[in-house]
Amino acid sequence: MVGANLKSETMKLMDKRSAMEAEMNAIIEQLCQPGGPGLSGNLVDSEGFPRADIDIPVVRAQRHRLAELKNDHQEITEKINVNIQVLHSAKLTSTPKDSGVETNQNASVATAGASASLQNLVLRDSSSANDVDMISTMPFAMVDEIADASPAAEDGLQLGDQIVKFGNVKAGDSLLQRLASEAQANQGHPVPVIIMRQGALLNLSLTPRTWQGRGLLGYVIYT
Repeated sequence: MVGANLKSETMKLMDKRSAMEAEMNAIIEQLCQPGGPGLSGNLVDSEGFPRADIDIPVVRAQRHRLAELKNDHQEITEKINVNIQVLHSAKLTSTPKDSGVETNQNASVATAGASASLQNLVLRDSSSANDVDMISTMPFAMVDEIADASPAAEDGLQLGDQIVKFGNVKAGDSLLQRLASEAQANQGHPVPVIIMRQGALLNLSLTPRTWQGRGLLGYVIYT
């Protein structure tokens, strides 16, 4: 009964998180539309006056709301991670080795409270017709700007994409330095990237390379 209640609670948390992601994506889409201020762009013009082409109070409110949602998203994801770990432990304890309990080949199960960047845990019970498929994501950055004709643009990255994993880089400290090192170490070679776009996980391949603009990819991220 406890397991069933925990599963139900976890599914409700996942639904709540999906609603948060939908709201975040809507805000990002509005802020990052052509001519928009982006997630962190200046609200004043080159002369220091408030920009006349945007509604500054609305933009500030949207950015504030996005920051709130980002924090709430992290908290709810950590709760989901803990519940998945408990469910997984309960399955391992109550089910014989040959009963079909397994983790996906690409899975990584986080310890309780850890902020893992990507977890894909599949629990299967051969005595039950219901499979539990829980995917937990923790984006660590959002794409705020992409230069025209840049490697990022040509390889399919879009404004508002949320980066879950870039090569070997996941959520954690010193992200900008780690991302720069990963790009430099793989210059001229495709780097597997996992992103979240409109609530769905996508796999991309970005190749850091020199071009007419700055950097090796030509994008600006917001962490």
